[in-house]
Parts: sequence; C-alpha cells; structure tokens
Amino acid sequence: MIGLRTLRAVAMTAATLGGLSGALVGLLNEQSRRARVAIGVLEHLWPAPDGVYLDDGGDPLRLAVLGDSMAVGVGVTHPSQMPGVLLAHALAEEAARPVRLSTYAVSGSTTRDLVRQVDAAVLDEPQVALIIIGANDVTSRLGVRESAALLGEQVRKLRAIGCGVVVGTCPDLGTVRPIPQPLRMVGHQYSVRLAAAQTAEVSRSGGVPVSLGNLLAPEFTARHVDMFSSDRFHPSAVGYEAAAGVLLAPLCQVAGLWPGWVVSSSPVRSAAALAVRTSRVPAWLQRRHA
Repeated sequence: MIGLRTLRAVAMTAATLGGLSGALVGLLNEQSRRARVAIGVLEHLWPAPDGVYLDDGGDPLRLAVLGDSMAVGVGVTHPSQMPGVLLAHALAEEAARPVRLSTYAVSGSTTRDLVRQVDAAVLDEPQVALIIIGANDVTSRLGVRESAALLGEQVRKLRAIGCGVVVGTCPDLGTVRPIPQPLRMVGHQYSVRLAAAQTAEVSRSGGVPVSLGNLLAPEFTARHVDMFSSDRFHPSAVGYEAAAGVLLAPLCQVAGLWPGWVVSSSPVRSAAALAVRTSRVPAWLQRRHA
C-alpha cells in the first residue's frame, strides 16, 4: 500500500523542494507523526482475482496490471470493486471478447519494484498493460528524474513486445486530509513534479500517460468522505470507480478498440462524465451511476 512511511519521507523531502528552514522541517516531521496516528487501518486486504472475464470460450485479450496499492485496489470492501476487475469487465464489453486479467502489482511498490513486475509480465506477453506507480517513490527518496527514467525503461520493455501501455501517473497526495498543512502542500508539490516528469517520459517511451492527479484531485477533494476508504488514505470503491473511469478510454485506445480517441488532461466530475465525453458508457458505469 502507499506506506505510512510516505508521510515522514515527504517531510524529509521538504528541504530539497524549497530550501526550508530547520525549524519548518522539524514541524513537518512532527506533522507526519500526527498524521500517521490519524490515518486508520484497513480491515480488508483482498488478493487479486485474476482470471478470464466474460469468458465465452474465445481467445481472450490479455490485460496486465502493474504498480502499487492503487493498481492492486487496496481499500475496497470486495474484490469485485478492484480497478483491475472493473477494467477487465469493461474492456471485455467493449471488445466483445473475453479479457484475461493478470495482476503483477504489489502493494507498497516503488518504480524500482516495477522492474521485477514488468520482467514477469513480459514473459506472459500481455497485449495491454496498465501501470499505476509513483506515490511510494518518496519513501525511498528516489529523485524525480531517476524515478521517471526507470518508468520509461519499463514502458519501453512492454512496447518492445507489442503491448499497448497506459500509465496512471502519481496521484495528488495533497488530497489526503489526515496530512495537515503545510505538510500536505509539500506532498502536493512533490506529486505534481513527479507526475509531470512521468508524463513526459511515458510519452517519449511510446506509452499513454493519464494524469490521475489532474483528473481526479478535484473530485477527491470535494467528495473526500465518499472517495476515500476507511483508512482515509487509500481510495474507496467509489474512488476506484472514478479512477477506472478515466483509465478505461485510454486502455481501449491502446487496445485498438476506440481508434481516434485522444487523451484529455482536463478534470472531469466523475467516471460517468468521462464515459459520456467519449460517447461510450460501459454497462458497469451505467449500473453504478444510474
């Protein structure tokens, strides 16, 4: 998961982001300690329900999900709410063929850990890959450039086998309310810088970046009670639906299902709104947002 160590590491990173005084860095460290107390503990940690979705006996589209706790779906109360499951169902409906979901994502992963995940995924020759990574990179104090460069290398590995790649970039840690100000602002600044570097590197490497921070932060801020899980740190089932909504169209694009669709970086109000914008409302979104 996005480890609670993140809070302390964000505080320790603060000095490098703005030349902060020792007194302010001390304040940020104290705030990180208090935030760790405020953040709850999740009751449910589900294994990934890999397998073939909407199986009709046909040749399945192979979908790989890689990254950290947000890719896994930590925070949901039932496996059916995991983003990989939501997207496997939606892709199967759009493609009118089965989708085989293989989850390589591991809670707590950094971009360094992504290397092992991609090496394992490549052996299974996925046709479409979703990566969500970045929020944990601060815990290992990876520099923004190094983190983005590592991500680009992994995208190129997947593209080399003909796999379409969508990357959900670092979410905005500034939306996590248990983190007090000014520590929350430091987390926001780090997230924005990392997401921008990831976006540039993924684009250069042949992948499709999706700015989760830009697209989702307004909704997570406005509806924080609904969008966050019981630990007030990871997304809830509603939050993951919103994330799946902004990731579905680019996944369909790289899978060749929605030719001509262009990724937008402007915020949307909900997953349903994004589906309407693309003129495609998958059945799972119709049911959940009716």
